[in-house]
Amino acid sequence: MNRSVVTLLLVLLIQCGIIGAVYWPQQGPMQQPTSYGLVTLDPASIDHIRIEDEYDNETLLVKTGEQWLLPELEGLPANPAKVVELLASITAHDNSWPIAHSTTARQRFQVADYHFQRSISLGGGGEQLATIYLGTSPGFRKVHARKKGTDAIYSINFNTFDAPGLSGAWVEPRLLQIRAPMQITADSYSLRRESEQWISGTGGAPDARELEALLNALRTLQVDGVAAEDLQRELAAAEADLLLQVQSLTGQTTLELFSLEGSYFINSSEYALFFTISAYDFDRLTGIDFLLISAEPNNAGTPLY
Repeated sequence: MNRSVVTLLLVLLIQCGIIGAVYWPQQGPMQQPTSYGLVTLDPASIDHIRIEDEYDNETLLVKTGEQWLLPELEGLPANPAKVVELLASITAHDNSWPIAHSTTARQRFQVADYHFQRSISLGGGGEQLATIYLGTSPGFRKVHARKKGTDAIYSINFNTFDAPGLSGAWVEPRLLQIRAPMQITADSYSLRRESEQWISGTGGAPDARELEALLNALRTLQVDGVAAEDLQRELAAAEADLLLQVQSLTGQTTLELFSLEGSYFINSSEYALFFTISAYDFDRLTGIDFLLISAEPNNAGTPLY
């Protein structure tokens, strides 16, 4: 090998070394991300959440003590599991790296200040802590997210659907459950509990299966949301399909159930609002067989057991 070839090889090696030194990923402190994840907030420090959706709906959740409430719905309790999931997803420190930084990416992923699917403002101690924009979904239970004032766009584990902008969608679903009824009175039957035994208004023992179905319906009743404002007025003037008066360890509650154009609603004497419920829950409460539950004799005069 002649001298000129050796010289050229040395020059090539030197050039490769220079290119590698310039472009090799640096591990110095300036190149390390200052923090991982979307925000570096402790969920316990957050006591206000304001959510706005792409349709200009807006809701506010406020933490009072250990409970999240909905001020715009007369202070009704919010679903705690739903709030915990939202805050956990936003504040998760999963060492994830941003997937994009550009202005065009903000628009494409719908996480711009002026173009988003959800805007979630977090407050605590009387201060505004952060605003997060949620946008399009890159996959199952994934959503693009960006913190206001920063360029980094992340993909976090969450569904935009689980952060609704309507207050009614945040209501605690167990709101109207009655865990330990002691006396139940309906239009066509009455029941009372005495010495661990249930007795009907006729003095007989109610059918065990029908009784358990009624008690289970009261214990597991689920509220789906709040009826729309125009329906609130209509339901207030309507006649209930069923009226239940329930005496429990916490006091007496009157439940009124309504069916209207294929939808189902319930009102409790504890709250001024009418709530939406499923057809399943409506049927469980209105479909009780009064002959079985009240131990009425059948047409042949033989008691039903």
